[in-house]
Amino acid sequence: MQQPGWSGAIRDFLAFIRIECGLAPNTLAAYEGDLDDLAVDLSARGVESPGAAEPADLAAHLRSLRADRGLATSSVCRHLAAIRMFFRFLCADGRIARNPTDLLETPTRWQRLPGCLSPIQMKKLLAAPNPEQGELHLRDRALLELLYAAGLRATEVVNVKERGVHPTLGVVDVIGKGNRQRLVPLGKPALAAIEQYAAELRPLLASRAPGEASDRLLLSRSGRPLERIAVWQIVRRQANAAGLARVHPHMLRHSFATHLVSGGANLRVVQELLGHADIKTTQTYTHVDAKRLREVHERYHPRA
Repeated sequence: MQQPGWSGAIRDFLAFIRIECGLAPNTLAAYEGDLDDLAVDLSARGVESPGAAEPADLAAHLRSLRADRGLATSSVCRHLAAIRMFFRFLCADGRIARNPTDLLETPTRWQRLPGCLSPIQMKKLLAAPNPEQGELHLRDRALLELLYAAGLRATEVVNVKERGVHPTLGVVDVIGKGNRQRLVPLGKPALAAIEQYAAELRPLLASRAPGEASDRLLLSRSGRPLERIAVWQIVRRQANAAGLARVHPHMLRHSFATHLVSGGANLRVVQELLGHADIKTTQTYTHVDAKRLREVHERYHPRA
Protein backbone atom coordinates (compact mmCIF):
# COMPACT_ATOMS: atom_id res chain seq x y z
CA MET A 1 0.00 0.00 0.00
CA GLN A 2 1.16 3.54 -0.77
CA GLN A 3 2.12 5.45 2.37
CA PRO A 4 0.81 8.87 3.53
CA GLY A 5 2.90 11.65 2.00
CA TRP A 6 3.69 9.48 -0.99
CA SER A 7 0.29 8.43 -2.31
CA GLY A 8 -0.74 11.76 -3.85
CA ALA A 9 2.60 12.27 -5.58
CA ILE A 10 2.58 8.74 -6.98
CA ARG A 11 -1.03 9.08 -8.13
CA ASP A 12 -0.29 12.34 -9.98
CA PHE A 13 2.86 10.90 -11.55
CA LEU A 14 0.99 7.85 -12.85
CA ALA A 15 -1.72 10.09 -14.32
CA PHE A 16 0.98 12.18 -16.01
CA ILE A 17 2.80 9.28 -17.66
CA ARG A 18 -0.51 7.69 -18.70
CA ILE A 19 -1.83 10.83 -20.38
CA GLU A 20 1.31 12.62 -21.52
CA CYS A 21 3.60 9.67 -22.25
CA GLY A 22 0.95 7.19 -23.42
CA LEU A 23 2.59 4.25 -21.66
CA ALA A 24 1.00 0.82 -21.92
CA PRO A 25 -1.14 -0.49 -19.03
CA ASN A 26 1.44 -3.18 -18.22
CA THR A 27 4.18 -0.53 -17.93
CA LEU A 28 1.98 1.65 -15.73
CA ALA A 29 1.26 -1.29 -13.45
CA ALA A 30 4.98 -2.08 -13.20
CA TYR A 31 5.86 1.53 -12.36
CA GLU A 32 3.11 1.70 -9.75
CA GLY A 33 4.40 -1.46 -8.10
CA ASP A 34 7.98 -0.18 -8.12
CA LEU A 35 7.01 3.14 -6.56
CA ASP A 36 4.75 1.41 -4.06
CA ASP A 37 7.77 -0.64 -2.95
CA LEU A 38 9.79 2.56 -2.64
CA ALA A 39 7.15 4.31 -0.54
CA VAL A 40 6.77 1.39 1.86
CA ASP A 41 10.52 0.92 2.27
CA LEU A 42 11.40 4.59 2.75
CA SER A 43 8.47 5.18 5.12
CA ALA A 44 9.80 2.33 7.24
CA ARG A 45 13.15 4.13 7.26
CA GLY A 46 11.48 7.33 8.51
CA VAL A 47 11.26 9.12 5.14
CA GLU A 48 7.61 10.19 5.15
CA SER A 49 7.49 12.10 1.85
CA PRO A 50 9.36 12.30 -1.48
CA GLY A 51 10.74 15.73 -0.56
CA ALA A 52 12.58 14.21 2.42
CA ALA A 53 14.30 11.51 0.37
CA GLU A 54 18.07 11.67 0.18
CA PRO A 55 20.32 9.94 -2.37
CA ALA A 56 21.55 7.62 0.42
CA ASP A 57 17.95 6.57 1.15
CA LEU A 58 17.33 5.68 -2.49
CA ALA A 59 20.65 3.84 -2.75
CA ALA A 60 19.78 1.82 0.36
CA HIS A 61 16.41 0.93 -1.16
CA LEU A 62 18.03 -0.28 -4.38
CA ARG A 63 20.56 -2.35 -2.44
CA SER A 64 17.74 -3.95 -0.45
CA LEU A 65 16.01 -5.02 -3.67
CA ARG A 66 19.06 -7.04 -4.59
CA ALA A 67 20.17 -8.22 -1.13
CA ASP A 68 16.83 -8.84 0.61
CA ARG A 69 14.52 -9.69 -2.28
CA GLY A 70 17.06 -11.28 -4.60
CA LEU A 71 16.02 -9.30 -7.67
CA ALA A 72 18.16 -9.58 -10.79
CA THR A 73 20.24 -6.58 -11.82
CA SER A 74 17.92 -5.98 -14.77
CA SER A 75 14.94 -5.74 -12.38
CA VAL A 76 16.81 -3.31 -10.13
CA CYS A 77 17.57 -1.20 -13.21
CA ARG A 78 13.86 -1.09 -14.01
CA HIS A 79 13.08 0.05 -10.47
CA LEU A 80 15.72 2.76 -10.81
CA ALA A 81 14.22 3.93 -14.13
CA ALA A 82 10.80 4.31 -12.49
CA ILE A 83 12.29 6.16 -9.50
CA ARG A 84 14.22 8.53 -11.74
CA MET A 85 11.15 9.37 -13.80
CA PHE A 86 9.13 9.92 -10.63
CA PHE A 87 11.56 12.38 -9.06
CA ARG A 88 12.19 14.12 -12.38
CA PHE A 89 8.44 14.72 -12.60
CA LEU A 90 8.28 16.08 -9.04
CA CYS A 91 11.23 18.40 -9.72
CA ALA A 92 9.75 19.72 -12.99
CA ASP A 93 6.40 20.23 -11.27
CA GLY A 94 8.02 22.30 -8.52
CA ARG A 95 7.09 19.90 -5.73
CA ILE A 96 10.69 19.30 -4.67
CA ALA A 97 13.67 21.63 -4.88
CA ARG A 98 16.25 19.09 -6.03
CA ASN A 99 16.35 15.69 -7.64
CA PRO A 100 17.92 13.09 -5.29
CA THR A 101 18.41 10.62 -8.15
CA ASP A 102 20.98 12.80 -9.94
CA LEU A 103 23.83 11.19 -8.00
CA LEU A 104 22.62 7.60 -8.39
CA GLU A 105 24.58 5.32 -10.69
CA THR A 106 22.96 2.68 -12.86
CA PRO A 107 23.88 -0.82 -11.65
CA THR A 108 26.33 -2.50 -14.02
CA ARG A 109 24.87 -5.39 -15.92
CA TRP A 110 26.09 -7.65 -18.65
CA GLN A 111 24.12 -7.46 -21.85
CA ARG A 112 22.21 -10.68 -22.32
CA LEU A 113 21.84 -11.52 -25.99
CA PRO A 114 18.30 -12.53 -26.99
CA GLY A 115 17.79 -16.15 -27.94
CA CYS A 116 16.52 -16.89 -31.41
CA LEU A 117 15.70 -19.80 -33.67
CA SER A 118 17.66 -20.68 -36.79
CA PRO A 119 15.87 -20.45 -40.16
CA ILE A 120 15.60 -24.25 -40.23
CA GLN A 121 14.07 -24.31 -36.74
CA MET A 122 11.63 -21.56 -37.75
CA LYS A 123 10.49 -23.62 -40.73
CA LYS A 124 9.82 -26.57 -38.43
CA LEU A 125 7.83 -24.39 -36.04
CA LEU A 126 5.75 -22.76 -38.79
CA ALA A 127 4.99 -26.18 -40.26
CA ALA A 128 3.95 -27.68 -36.90
CA PRO A 129 0.21 -26.78 -37.01
CA ASN A 130 -1.57 -29.46 -39.06
CA PRO A 131 -5.12 -30.76 -39.58
CA GLU A 132 -4.55 -33.64 -37.15
CA GLN A 133 -4.57 -31.03 -34.34
CA GLY A 134 -8.15 -30.05 -35.13
CA GLU A 135 -9.81 -26.92 -36.49
CA LEU A 136 -7.63 -24.46 -34.58
CA HIS A 137 -4.51 -25.40 -36.54
CA LEU A 138 -5.44 -22.72 -39.09
CA ARG A 139 -5.52 -20.03 -36.39
CA ASP A 140 -2.31 -21.27 -34.82
CA ARG A 141 -0.48 -21.14 -38.15
CA ALA A 142 -1.74 -17.60 -38.79
CA LEU A 143 -0.60 -16.62 -35.30
CA LEU A 144 2.91 -18.04 -35.73
CA GLU A 145 3.27 -16.45 -39.15
CA LEU A 146 2.26 -13.04 -37.76
CA LEU A 147 4.68 -13.30 -34.83
CA TYR A 148 7.62 -14.19 -37.07
CA ALA A 149 6.83 -12.47 -40.37
CA ALA A 150 6.07 -9.13 -38.70
CA GLY A 151 8.17 -9.46 -35.54
CA LEU A 152 5.20 -8.72 -33.28
CA ARG A 153 5.05 -8.78 -29.50
CA ALA A 154 2.44 -11.05 -27.91
CA THR A 155 0.44 -8.00 -26.82
CA GLU A 156 0.57 -6.58 -30.33
CA VAL A 157 -0.51 -9.74 -32.13
CA VAL A 158 -3.67 -10.23 -30.04
CA ASN A 159 -4.68 -6.63 -30.80
CA VAL A 160 -4.38 -6.93 -34.59
CA LYS A 161 -7.75 -6.06 -36.11
CA GLU A 162 -9.44 -8.19 -38.75
CA ARG A 163 -9.35 -5.17 -41.06
CA GLY A 164 -5.80 -4.39 -40.00
CA VAL A 165 -4.38 -6.87 -42.49
CA HIS A 166 -4.23 -5.44 -46.02
CA PRO A 167 -3.57 -8.26 -48.53
CA THR A 168 -3.38 -5.91 -51.54
CA LEU A 169 -0.70 -3.77 -49.92
CA GLY A 170 0.88 -6.73 -48.14
CA VAL A 171 1.04 -4.97 -44.76
CA VAL A 172 -0.47 -5.19 -41.28
CA ASP A 173 -1.44 -2.31 -38.97
CA VAL A 174 0.22 -2.67 -35.59
CA ILE A 175 -0.31 -0.70 -32.37
CA GLY A 176 2.86 -0.93 -30.30
CA LYS A 177 4.12 0.43 -27.01
CA GLY A 178 2.96 3.95 -26.20
CA ASN A 179 0.08 3.46 -28.67
CA ARG A 180 2.52 4.08 -31.52
CA GLN A 181 1.18 2.82 -34.83
CA ARG A 182 3.30 1.27 -37.53
CA LEU A 183 2.81 -0.61 -40.80
CA VAL A 184 4.79 -3.83 -41.15
CA PRO A 185 5.12 -5.73 -44.44
CA LEU A 186 3.95 -9.33 -44.59
CA GLY A 187 5.35 -11.97 -46.92
CA LYS A 188 3.24 -14.26 -49.13
CA PRO A 189 3.30 -17.26 -46.74
CA ALA A 190 2.00 -15.14 -43.86
CA LEU A 191 -0.70 -13.53 -45.99
CA ALA A 192 -1.78 -16.94 -47.31
CA ALA A 193 -2.05 -18.38 -43.80
CA ILE A 194 -4.03 -15.38 -42.56
CA GLU A 195 -6.39 -15.40 -45.54
CA GLN A 196 -7.08 -19.13 -45.17
CA TYR A 197 -7.82 -18.73 -41.46
CA ALA A 198 -10.01 -15.66 -42.06
CA ALA A 199 -12.00 -17.43 -44.76
CA GLU A 200 -12.34 -20.95 -43.38
CA LEU A 201 -12.26 -20.72 -39.58
CA ARG A 202 -12.72 -17.22 -38.19
CA PRO A 203 -16.43 -16.91 -39.19
CA LEU A 204 -17.14 -20.18 -37.37
CA LEU A 205 -15.33 -19.04 -34.24
CA ALA A 206 -17.06 -15.64 -34.31
CA SER A 207 -20.48 -17.33 -34.53
CA ARG A 208 -19.89 -19.00 -31.17
CA ALA A 209 -20.01 -15.68 -29.32
CA PRO A 210 -22.55 -13.58 -31.24
CA GLY A 211 -23.14 -11.31 -28.26
CA GLU A 212 -19.44 -10.56 -28.00
CA ALA A 213 -18.65 -9.72 -31.61
CA SER A 214 -15.06 -8.54 -31.87
CA ASP A 215 -13.04 -6.87 -34.59
CA ARG A 216 -9.91 -8.73 -33.45
CA LEU A 217 -8.37 -11.03 -36.05
CA LEU A 218 -7.38 -13.87 -33.73
CA LEU A 219 -10.17 -15.54 -31.76
CA SER A 220 -10.28 -18.30 -29.18
CA ARG A 221 -12.20 -21.56 -29.53
CA SER A 222 -15.15 -19.88 -27.82
CA GLY A 223 -15.13 -16.96 -30.27
CA ARG A 224 -13.73 -14.39 -27.87
CA PRO A 225 -10.59 -12.34 -28.58
CA LEU A 226 -7.41 -14.35 -28.03
CA GLU A 227 -5.60 -13.37 -24.83
CA ARG A 228 -1.90 -12.77 -24.39
CA ILE A 229 -1.40 -15.76 -22.09
CA ALA A 230 -3.00 -18.00 -24.73
CA VAL A 231 -0.36 -16.86 -27.24
CA TRP A 232 2.37 -18.19 -24.92
CA GLN A 233 0.53 -21.49 -24.54
CA ILE A 234 0.02 -21.92 -28.29
CA VAL A 235 3.65 -21.15 -29.12
CA ARG A 236 4.87 -23.57 -26.44
CA ARG A 237 2.51 -26.32 -27.64
CA GLN A 238 3.45 -25.94 -31.30
CA ALA A 239 7.16 -25.75 -30.44
CA ASN A 240 6.85 -29.05 -28.57
CA ALA A 241 5.12 -30.53 -31.63
CA ALA A 242 8.07 -29.36 -33.73
CA GLY A 243 10.58 -30.88 -31.32
CA LEU A 244 11.83 -27.50 -30.08
CA ALA A 245 12.37 -26.67 -26.41
CA ARG A 246 12.06 -23.43 -24.41
CA VAL A 247 10.44 -21.40 -27.18
CA HIS A 248 8.34 -18.36 -26.28
CA PRO A 249 6.57 -15.68 -28.40
CA HIS A 250 9.31 -13.07 -27.96
CA MET A 251 11.84 -15.52 -29.37
CA LEU A 252 10.02 -15.33 -32.70
CA ARG A 253 10.39 -11.54 -32.60
CA HIS A 254 14.11 -11.94 -31.85
CA SER A 255 14.40 -14.39 -34.74
CA PHE A 256 12.67 -11.95 -37.09
CA ALA A 257 15.12 -9.17 -36.23
CA THR A 258 18.21 -11.38 -36.17
CA HIS A 259 17.46 -12.94 -39.55
CA LEU A 260 16.92 -9.47 -41.06
CA VAL A 261 20.23 -8.16 -39.71
CA SER A 262 22.04 -11.34 -40.75
CA GLY A 263 20.66 -10.86 -44.24
CA GLY A 264 22.08 -7.35 -44.44
CA ALA A 265 19.05 -5.24 -43.51
CA ASN A 266 19.66 -1.62 -42.52
CA LEU A 267 19.46 -1.21 -38.75
CA ARG A 268 17.19 1.84 -39.03
CA VAL A 269 14.74 -0.19 -41.09
CA VAL A 270 14.77 -2.96 -38.51
CA GLN A 271 14.16 -0.34 -35.81
CA GLU A 272 11.04 0.88 -37.65
CA LEU A 273 9.75 -2.65 -38.22
CA LEU A 274 10.17 -3.55 -34.55
CA GLY A 275 8.69 -0.28 -33.33
CA HIS A 276 11.69 0.57 -31.15
CA ALA A 277 11.74 4.18 -29.96
CA ASP A 278 15.51 4.04 -29.39
CA ILE A 279 18.04 2.69 -31.89
CA LYS A 280 20.12 1.42 -28.95
CA THR A 281 17.51 -1.26 -28.34
CA THR A 282 17.79 -2.44 -31.95
CA GLN A 283 21.58 -2.48 -31.79
CA THR A 284 21.31 -5.59 -29.63
CA TYR A 285 20.83 -7.54 -32.84
CA THR A 286 24.13 -6.35 -34.27
CA HIS A 287 25.80 -8.14 -31.34
CA VAL A 288 23.80 -11.25 -32.14
CA ASP A 289 25.01 -11.11 -35.72
CA ALA A 290 28.59 -10.41 -34.61
CA LYS A 291 28.42 -13.57 -32.51
CA ARG A 292 27.40 -15.56 -35.59
CA LEU A 293 30.25 -14.04 -37.60
CA ARG A 294 32.75 -14.97 -34.91
CA GLU A 295 31.49 -18.55 -34.93
CA VAL A 296 31.85 -18.76 -38.71
CA HIS A 297 35.35 -17.25 -38.54
CA GLU A 298 36.49 -19.65 -35.83
CA ARG A 299 35.07 -22.61 -37.71
CA TYR A 300 36.41 -21.91 -41.19
CA HIS A 301 39.42 -19.59 -40.99
CA PRO A 302 42.73 -21.48 -40.86
CA ARG A 303 44.29 -18.91 -38.54
CA ALA A 304 41.29 -18.46 -36.24
